[in-house]
Amino acid sequence: MQPLRYTINITLDGCADHLAGSADPALHHFHAEQLARNDMMLCGRVIYEMMESAWRAPCESGVLADWMAPWMLPFARAIHAIPKIVVSRTLPSVDWNAELLQEDLADAVRALKARPGRGIALGGVTLPRALAALGLIDEYEFVMLPRIAGRGPTVLAGLPAMIDLELVHEYRLSSGALALRYVPAKVTASPTSPGTP
Repeated sequence: MQPLRYTINITLDGCADHLAGSADPALHHFHAEQLARNDMMLCGRVIYEMMESAWRAPCESGVLADWMAPWMLPFARAIHAIPKIVVSRTLPSVDWNAELLQEDLADAVRALKARPGRGIALGGVTLPRALAALGLIDEYEFVMLPRIAGRGPTVLAGLPAMIDLELVHEYRLSSGALALRYVPAKVTASPTSPGTP
């Protein structure tokens, strides 16, 4: 069973809007390495379209967009190359090294996880919330940016129940961001209270 790994940048006050983040070489390098740990990426329509509009043309043409710096290329190549599974009921088709997933989400993701492989990357806000509620995320990696946004959207807002996590790894980026990797806490039976037979 390969793990489903959710990685997202968030500000110190929990904002998950990509416009609230900051692009820097350390962050791009970190995310390129995280993608390389996985054999595929699972995403919703919004993330798929956003990533495709930013990274596809520069990778296929070899010409950097006006806003791109050369240090962005390793991430661009990583996101371009990784096979993508796009969850959408509105897209008629996808073609950027991608396949469309339109069947039952829980069953389809369980089937993906059952395939042999090193892992499945997961990004975005809406789809991860649905998968977290279903208990299907195996790793959560929050990249805490040294910034306060003062607004939302906040990560995983609206979950129907709390999820307890155990910290398994932390990594400080040279930019001042802190990557914290968690796994769902193992549920243990509560000890018998005194006086209970």
